[in-house]
Amino acid sequence: MNIKINHIAKMEGHTGFMASVIKGDVKSAKLQVQEGIRLIEGILIGREYKDMPLIAQRICGICPVVHNLTSIKALENAMNVSVSVETEKLRALLEHAQIIHSHALHLFFLSLADFLDMDSDIELIKKYPKEAKKAIKIREYGMEIVKVVGGRVVHPLTNEVGGFKKIPDREALQKLVFNFAEILKITLELGQFFKKIKIPDFSRETEYVCLDKKGEYAIYDGDIISNRGLRIPAEKFETNFSELQKQNEIIKKVEHQGKSYMVGAIARINNNRSKLKENAFEYLNNLGWDFPDYNPFHNILAQMTEVIHAVEASRKIMLELLSSDLNKALTKKIAIKEGMGAAAVEAPRGTLYYHVEVDGRGYVKNVNIITPTAQFLSNLEDDIAAYIPRILKLKDKEKEKKIRAFIRAYDPCISCAVH
Repeated sequence: MNIKINHIAKMEGHTGFMASVIKGDVKSAKLQVQEGIRLIEGILIGREYKDMPLIAQRICGICPVVHNLTSIKALENAMNVSVSVETEKLRALLEHAQIIHSHALHLFFLSLADFLDMDSDIELIKKYPKEAKKAIKIREYGMEIVKVVGGRVVHPLTNEVGGFKKIPDREALQKLVFNFAEILKITLELGQFFKKIKIPDFSRETEYVCLDKKGEYAIYDGDIISNRGLRIPAEKFETNFSELQKQNEIIKKVEHQGKSYMVGAIARINNNRSKLKENAFEYLNNLGWDFPDYNPFHNILAQMTEVIHAVEASRKIMLELLSSDLNKALTKKIAIKEGMGAAAVEAPRGTLYYHVEVDGRGYVKNVNIITPTAQFLSNLEDDIAAYIPRILKLKDKEKEKKIRAFIRAYDPCISCAVH
């Protein structure tokens, strides 16, 4: 038996799916990527370092902030550029804001219909108009933070190597803080709505990989850790993880010690849940999960938990920024040096890794970008191979719906993966 899905809608990028099953045994389960490779890394080589963040953030329209941040951090590490505390806080604020608006989009408008057995988002919005408005308002809050700090919502302008070209308007930050109470209220209300959806009961043990930093739920900085004892600095990523270019596959997949692994919200929640902000921690506890939790469908509720956390964390950062001298974040003249640097930042879908080499004139000699989707695709395929046997008796249309829901719960970004 072959299971073939020509196109999976409601996700970033274009992909299909093919599985081969013989006498109930799944011989293969593969996503069939329907996009050409974009060669962004090749485009960056030979460009001045200032161009790299501006070009790299074009990899994705949903998560440009994290490509911008990670490329800048890698360049700063390569040229030994230090930045102010205010700069780091503004960047962390940008990243939390991106998580808010990306998760809100995925949760309500890309995945929710799958769990309510609805075929279209039009039907979903008609049945749940209040919840749809809440999701939009939460997403707009995250996007407004990005606009205030980054200069515009998609492909920010102000962030650069060494700091910021322009600091955010203090009144705009104060307005965002003022709106916090309303946003937190509707975020918690939406969280209660998501608690009621029926999640399939499926589990397959895997390794969870993410950033970790003492005293905080790591988003912007930290060591790379796993639930199996791994702990390495970002610059050691390529010596511990293997990129694999398999025959007839566009995407270079990634393995750790020869096996697939998972990144993203569910990995961060499993590894760092004790560091969540108060309301997010309470929400997660009320879900009643046993940890470690290996149900990939739970990635949806892990994202909901992170939205609550990111809303709370954003307010804290904004209050700290308002009581500090924001001018310290303005870029000062930097000394261009030859060097090699790496950086990792948590994208909504998982840890994004950049490695860059710069020559003495500040031009990019080499760059490697390893995206979250490239890291978890093998794990997704392994999960689906384990999941298919329990849905084989369903009619073909129902099987397809279950597989589409499974893939969308992972929240893959094919555009990033084929960078």
